[in-house]
Amino acid sequence: MKLEWLFLTIAPCDAAEPWQLGFQDAATPMMQGIIDLHHDIFFFLILILVFVSRILVRALWHFHYQKNPIPQRIVHGTTIEILRTIFPSIIPMFIAIPSFALLYSMDEVVVDPAMTIKAIGHQWYRTYEYSDYNSSDEQSLTFDSYTIPEDDLELGQSRLLEVDNRVVVPAKTHLRIIVTPADVPHSWAVPSLGVKCDAVPGRLNQISISVQREGVYYGQCSEICGTNHAFTPIVVEAVPSKDYGSRVSNQLIPQTGEA
Repeated sequence: MKLEWLFLTIAPCDAAEPWQLGFQDAATPMMQGIIDLHHDIFFFLILILVFVSRILVRALWHFHYQKNPIPQRIVHGTTIEILRTIFPSIIPMFIAIPSFALLYSMDEVVVDPAMTIKAIGHQWYRTYEYSDYNSSDEQSLTFDSYTIPEDDLELGQSRLLEVDNRVVVPAKTHLRIIVTPADVPHSWAVPSLGVKCDAVPGRLNQISISVQREGVYYGQCSEICGTNHAFTPIVVEAVPSKDYGSRVSNQLIPQTGEA
């Protein structure tokens, strides 16, 4: 009963589930596009599987040595040669057109985002800067995000996925995430958001996202960054725009003051 309650508690949050085979629920147009492209390609894979399986079974059935002891010898089959050359070249074209559109849309950067967040990777925690909330002394709103040790987890929290300070963002808003490391290469990846951006030393990489629904989205570092690589999770919490201001004031400003 305890495990069932725990699973029901985690399930609404966008994290991996036991024995999960598919994608996590999409929360951004980019992730929805990735899922749609996967389904489209899988459709072609099913057609190829059925076609090749039918040919294989037919060949095994009709050319069995007991059924056809003297097989017909065919040196060339012009029609078959033409078909098996044309169709395999057409199928990649149907796959390439939507995939190129998705790649260009994922690489598109919003010119005028509503807010900008800078994610700085460390060994082995993350620092987030809300660059749009600068004080009079030009100090941006900054806080650190550490993974919660297993002994300190509360009921319903995910092991190796929960952090002490979540990234709070408004839903249905264009966001710009600037990713960079402070030491070694890291990666900022959240599956439900369709985001995986490498943090390269000496460079600033940026991505644009728009979270379409409220929720809690979990991710992890996808670049091996040292001994505690598995202990640098990412948690993004999307809240309604009307509640975002109060959440930032109540949660982030006191933490900045303590720092």
